[in-house]
Amino acid sequence: MLFSTRRFVRFVSCFLFFFLKEFVVFVSLTLFFLPPFLCIAMLIRKGAGKRLISVSTLVSIHILKGSLVMKPQKKLPIVLKIFVPFFLLISGVLMFLVCFEQIRIDKKLRLVSISSAPRSPCQGYQFSKSETGFVHYPQPSSYKREECACTPVRYFAIISMQRSGSGWFEALLNSHENISSNGEIFQIFERRSNISAIKRILDRVYNLDFYTSAAKNECTAAVGLKWMLNQGLVDNYDDIVEYFVRRGISAIFIFRRNLLRRIVSQIANDFDRNFKQLNGTHKSHVHTIQEAEVLARFKPTINATNLVSKLDWTNEYIAAALQKMKRVPHLVVYYEDVIKNSSVLLDVQHFLGVPQKVLFSKQIKIHRKPLRDQIENWDEVYHALNGTRYENFLYDD
Repeated sequence: MLFSTRRFVRFVSCFLFFFLKEFVVFVSLTLFFLPPFLCIAMLIRKGAGKRLISVSTLVSIHILKGSLVMKPQKKLPIVLKIFVPFFLLISGVLMFLVCFEQIRIDKKLRLVSISSAPRSPCQGYQFSKSETGFVHYPQPSSYKREECACTPVRYFAIISMQRSGSGWFEALLNSHENISSNGEIFQIFERRSNISAIKRILDRVYNLDFYTSAAKNECTAAVGLKWMLNQGLVDNYDDIVEYFVRRGISAIFIFRRNLLRRIVSQIANDFDRNFKQLNGTHKSHVHTIQEAEVLARFKPTINATNLVSKLDWTNEYIAAALQKMKRVPHLVVYYEDVIKNSSVLLDVQHFLGVPQKVLFSKQIKIHRKPLRDQIENWDEVYHALNGTRYENFLYDD
């Protein structure tokens, strides 16, 4: 049907609007050009007689005792007889074409907006309203998902600090057949040199076009990466949060409760990076007890003088990260809780919307002894923290 009732009403409204507009323009032009034309005609024929007839107007002009008298003519000039109908005809045609085109374009735009609305390629899946913005169907350019095309994908990022158990935690997640976490991608500086570079990498990751060893042959239902706070994230909080919210990306924060153990692990890892204790090779993570024992032989010396202020700074750093990213749907887990409570991993899998499985990792914990046996200057550290809000770190073994 070419004209529905609603479109007909809009057409009539449009036509009336343009009619009034053209009428006002016609009257305005007439009033603007008529007086000068009459004055010029009067001046030209002033000496020829007291009566001046305007050929192109509807009035007669008389000069009587210096006054100007205007009387309507009895007949319309031939010019107006032709011009007025012609003007009305052209105006009517233009108004009809403009209004009809406006309705046609409006209908076309409405159809485009409806057809361009994102729809799931697989109508069988049903999601709650809260999940709608976090379920995606990426179409990678490097390969076809084929039978996995109907598997919805959730985007996530593991956000942490160095030596907080994030590597072990990511290995656990990657043991799930439907989870692909692509590692510490932004460890390479060029990838985080500016926000544009960061977004390009993220686009590839979440479009399933960033190939790493985490790629699965099975259908990926959750894809992400591991991202340290000091690898371009802190420097670009606002842009990253906006990107996460717009793309429907969730965050999993993992930190350590015992920040003293994190310091021990950090100093020991820096030492091995320089001295490469395992046959000339530096390893941040190990997979055998023998390798773990070799790395655990080194006992770091901790600066006890600024230890409390360093722990304060770390706590504030973590709190600021959580505050800055509060708009992003997130889950906070702690390394110690993952070790002691298996239900934490079930919560993580539920958060990612994947089937719950028993997760495992081949990584071996390096520092397993009590802290007093792993810190070279234990007495100094003990006296620095004893009686402070961090006293529990000394006994949390």
